[in-house]
Amino acid sequence: MRIMNDKLHPISSLLSDVKLLIDEARQRVAVTVNAEMSMLYWKVGKRINDEVLHGKRAEYGKEVLHSLSVALTSQYGKGWSIAQLRKCLRFALVFSDKQIVDTLCTQLSY
Repeated sequence: MRIMNDKLHPISSLLSDVKLLIDEARQRVAVTVNAEMSMLYWKVGKRINDEVLHGKRAEYGKEVLHSLSVALTSQYGKGWSIAQLRKCLRFALVFSDKQIVDTLCTQLSY
């Protein structure tokens, strides 16, 4: 029985090390994806505000958000609802400076 345990010990140690490597890589991937998604949402909100609404809250804005949502949802799925676009817009309005967003992106979770 002792021989069998001696053979399993190195595998057990190797398994633990490999699992740790996988978990650490997954964590880094999650942070990177989260930062990229946060920046994407900020850029979408900024683009809507700067290019379409020109910093104003017009009735026209409701039409733009609706049309944009319909087009994006048909191509990319339900993640681009009017509510999501409003969140993007609000995000860009609250954090108007891209440099601040760049700094915070790894700490934000959208």
